[in-house]
Amino acid sequence: MSIDLKNISKSTPKKPRIIAYGLPGIGKTTFAANADKPIFIMVEDGLGELDVPAIPLNEDGKPRIATSYNEVMECLSELGRQEHDFKTVVIDTLDALETLVWEATCQRLNVKSIEEPGYGRGYVEALTEWKMFFDMLTGLRDHKQMTIVMIAHDSVVKVEDPMHPAYDMHTIKIHKRAAAKAIEYADIVGFASYKTLVTTEKTGFNQTRNRALDTGERVMHLSGTSAFIAKNRFSMPEVIPLVWTEFQKHLPEGGK
Repeated sequence: MSIDLKNISKSTPKKPRIIAYGLPGIGKTTFAANADKPIFIMVEDGLGELDVPAIPLNEDGKPRIATSYNEVMECLSELGRQEHDFKTVVIDTLDALETLVWEATCQRLNVKSIEEPGYGRGYVEALTEWKMFFDMLTGLRDHKQMTIVMIAHDSVVKVEDPMHPAYDMHTIKIHKRAAAKAIEYADIVGFASYKTLVTTEKTGFNQTRNRALDTGERVMHLSGTSAFIAKNRFSMPEVIPLVWTEFQKHLPEGGK
């Protein structure tokens, strides 16, 4: 192989692959709906009153919920095959998709339950379907220059750390093996929650206690702590308002 070092150019920044997860009703879907020209792939009924393009479609042309893993993959395939003006694809939600992933894995293995293979093998096998899904999304990013947004609910898990006492942490509400794969795949993992203020008050006898006050402000955490999983591969603040226009400001070149 011959390499001409004089003709090496810098790589062009690619669109981000984002996971937005957090508390129910916090505004994750609204956040994604305000992205640049979004189209939703509906795996659960989370749009509510939001008027945004969504697939798959009924015979009458109205959006409906996908009923199989293959149907989700077909939606992604059509976004890659056809010409369109959509700039963002939104998966709503990863935890609803997981049920379809397991069904597809069970069909491939010819078993009735993801637990049937035993010793956690079913969940390991399901990573094959997850990888194909993530690869398809990456294809849309690379060949259609689409931003990827994956919405998910949160789950609190107990972390057993040999260096510290066990503690609870918020993470994506899918199986731990799939969650690890999703977090590794994503460029940005944002945890959506309400902003809280902690105050210290006296309780008598020289004792104090901490009290958390909910401000009602919705924020997205972009840097992980012992309380939640979060990350970003860009120079972004640790916490920003849960508003797409604010989020977009901190993407490379403003997300353009």
